[in-house]
Amino acid sequence: MRPSPSVLRPVAAKRWLLSGALALLLSACYTPAWQTFPANASQAEVQARLGKPREIYPLAPGVTRWLYPTKPFGEETIAADFDAQGRLLSTAQVLSTPEFNKVEIDKWTKNDVLHHFGEPVETSYFPLMKREVWSYRFKQDDVWYSMMNFYFDTNGIVKTTQISPDPLHEKFDHDLF
Repeated sequence: MRPSPSVLRPVAAKRWLLSGALALLLSACYTPAWQTFPANASQAEVQARLGKPREIYPLAPGVTRWLYPTKPFGEETIAADFDAQGRLLSTAQVLSTPEFNKVEIDKWTKNDVLHHFGEPVETSYFPLMKREVWSYRFKQDDVWYSMMNFYFDTNGIVKTTQISPDPLHEKFDHDLF
């Protein structure tokens, strides 16, 4: 004889609750690979775990930055900075509000922005303003899909920044009536 549906409902609810709790527990234990490197890891160790970097730039004298972007649709770029001996100094997710706040208006150049954040996901030019704009996708406060926009003057100096919604994630209602 088969159990009645009223007996099966609590069992099914318990299974859903248990599987949800297990998923939550497992996700709480996850740490991204780029956050688990030991101090002074070698470039070979980093490359073995993260792969070949997509962009490499010089920073301060003797410091090299490897970038691992997730563009064109991702909101993260992982940076790994190495000293002159090829030892890891630090890793960071650079497409973030704290990192963008490091940019100094009237001081940073296109090269500074490029070397810190990597290649932009898109570029634009506004002829009336005489400004070139580089845009980067990111998750503002780890919640809102946004674009960070850097406006450069004709000399390639950052004149202003702007955060705007990421049009990739905007919902448009095209019903006219």
